[in-house]
Amino acid sequence: MAGLNVSLSFLFCTVALCEAARRASKALLPAGAYGSFAREAAGAAQLGACCLELRVLAELGPWAGGFGPDLLLTLLFLLFLVHGATLDGASANPAVSLQEFLTAEASLRSTLLKLAAQALGLQVACALTRTCWAWELSEMHLLQNLLAQDCRSALRTSVPHGALVEAACALCFHLSLLRLRHSPPVFRVPALALLVTVTAYTAGPLTSAFFNPALATAVTFHCSGHTVLEYAQVYWLGPLTGMVLAVLLSEGRLPRLFQRNLLYGQKNKYRTPRGKPAPGSGDAQTPAKGCRSQEPGRRAVGPQPR
Repeated sequence: MAGLNVSLSFLFCTVALCEAARRASKALLPAGAYGSFAREAAGAAQLGACCLELRVLAELGPWAGGFGPDLLLTLLFLLFLVHGATLDGASANPAVSLQEFLTAEASLRSTLLKLAAQALGLQVACALTRTCWAWELSEMHLLQNLLAQDCRSALRTSVPHGALVEAACALCFHLSLLRLRHSPPVFRVPALALLVTVTAYTAGPLTSAFFNPALATAVTFHCSGHTVLEYAQVYWLGPLTGMVLAVLLSEGRLPRLFQRNLLYGQKNKYRTPRGKPAPGSGDAQTPAKGCRSQEPGRRAVGPQPR
């Protein structure tokens, strides 16, 4: 139980430190620099450090601390609730940043800055967690520090199957994100946190269900068992393919590349009124029987009845 308390304290301190960095950068930097770089860097550092610590609990907790999967899934759900409430609009996910670029919601310059910030934030997260593990404040951190050089790969299936799993996870996530992007945060954040938890429970034993290329790079690319090219096929190509498919299914096109809808037919929003018959048509000039009347003040031609 002491190891769990140390991990929870680490998670709390990480969120508090990243929140302080966000507030300081928001007060000191221009709005553009904060929104495109500082916010993403702090969000990526927070997400990466928390996921690395949670991975320690998932791998070492069952036999070093007696933790069950129910505790780990509960922590994952609570963590993504906290992330959704504190990231201040940052995605901390290259696939989401590229999705915003493809849907014409972000410029190329802003997207490149976000990708660089996410890479920097995850490097900071790795350095922060390794420093904390080196202090060996708990038994699990001691074991993790000893096993850090020989970590276990997160990919526990074949490369094609893993790429398909990551693509399916990313497809579900991005479809939900596109559907809920204009919803109030009080509905969007719990829905996405629940989706991430269910996805991790379903696909976690196969690929750890990252569907985040930068996070997967920081966590598992240095682990033995697969080459960098195989990892890239699963954790880069898979999520990006799922994201592109989600945009196509949601929008019917890639707005950054195509103006015409490629999947769904466009229906006219306004109905065209039916035109009236032309004045010169025969039907309009023929009066109905019994409806003829004489003009006032004119006598009828012909014999008049007496």
